[in-house]
Amino acid sequence: MNRYYPSEDLLHYLRKIYVLDWRRGLHGFSHWQRVLTNGLMLAKKNGANQRVVTLFAFLHDICREDDGYDLEHGGRAKALILSTVQPEFLHLPSDELNLLTYACEFHTNGFTEGDLTVLTCWDADRLDLGRVGIVPDPEYLCTVEAKDEKMIMNAYKRSLQ
Repeated sequence: MNRYYPSEDLLHYLRKIYVLDWRRGLHGFSHWQRVLTNGLMLAKKNGANQRVVTLFAFLHDICREDDGYDLEHGGRAKALILSTVQPEFLHLPSDELNLLTYACEFHTNGFTEGDLTVLTCWDADRLDLGRVGIVPDPEYLCTVEAKDEKMIMNAYKRSLQ
């Protein structure tokens, strides 16, 4: 198992506060697991911070209020991380906390430039678009590793399972 995988206490807390369908929702636990898989595959190739990538997978959609159009959920996730998750569960150094909160806050804005770890987080999420019937377009991916045709197709197949 990934040494940065969230603690049981943190997972219990996340499940308690998540308002959507934890198991079958478009943005629930199965999505987070695929984002984690995508992110770690990318991070092992490009050297991105695996702890930040792992935590992003579990936190980026935690404050969604619906599975559709919810532009503010990234900002709410950042606020939750700063107010509760960081002080009660994580205790990250400030550089990692800044990367995590930035990645969560702006993951739906379509940005493709920035810190390698943040870009890896965004790619990990975007590579899971198959769950809504979309094959990821390399134009909207950020890292060389994510733009690889084999990576895209493997992620797409995973997202359909």
